[in-house]
Amino acid sequence: MESPTAANDFPVVCVGGSAGGLDAYIRLLQRLPADLGVAIVIVNHLRRTTTLLHKILPNCTKMPVELIREGLIIRPNHVFIIPPQRDLHVLRGEFRLKPISKPRGWPDVITVFLRSLAENWNGKLIAVIVSGYDGDGADALCAIRDVGGVTIAQKLETAKQPDMPASAIASGCVDFILSPEGIATEIARIAKPQPGRGVKPSPSALSRPLSAD
Repeated sequence: MESPTAANDFPVVCVGGSAGGLDAYIRLLQRLPADLGVAIVIVNHLRRTTTLLHKILPNCTKMPVELIREGLIIRPNHVFIIPPQRDLHVLRGEFRLKPISKPRGWPDVITVFLRSLAENWNGKLIAVIVSGYDGDGADALCAIRDVGGVTIAQKLETAKQPDMPASAIASGCVDFILSPEGIATEIARIAKPQPGRGVKPSPSALSRPLSAD
């Protein structure tokens, strides 16, 4: 029987969003290969409504799409969806769910999950912030970069609600600013880098956020 900790070294991509995020999730997943070897975790912060993403997104990808439950093992080539009104953590290769720590106001479930990944995941990390209100996720981007991860914000003019990616960019810890299609291309590059090439942009490029069409 497979141990939850046996393969805790593949890339995890956290895609955080809210209002307008569905458009970004669809465009991103449609461009990602199903055999890329990464786990995609969509952290859509919902205040009151039940998520339908696990029913909608299977139409956009050949990867299995699962609504996260307590103790679910994180596997590559899967898309995982956070349930509503829960904080999401990772421990020993499994998802852990806790009561939401901020039940009023704008949730910070993306920030909570990114910090957990930075502390507890051994593989590559890619943090993606797409369309949404408020600034959930922005406060954890520097922590992702501190452990060698890559951070990406959706290009503002491609986001239906630019508040969340704008807050991410304002954190000063975003490596790339890309359209959803560009995000998919960059994830593929990071997951399978060319021999002799790293996954980070050059120091000169890091002096400003990168962008692509």
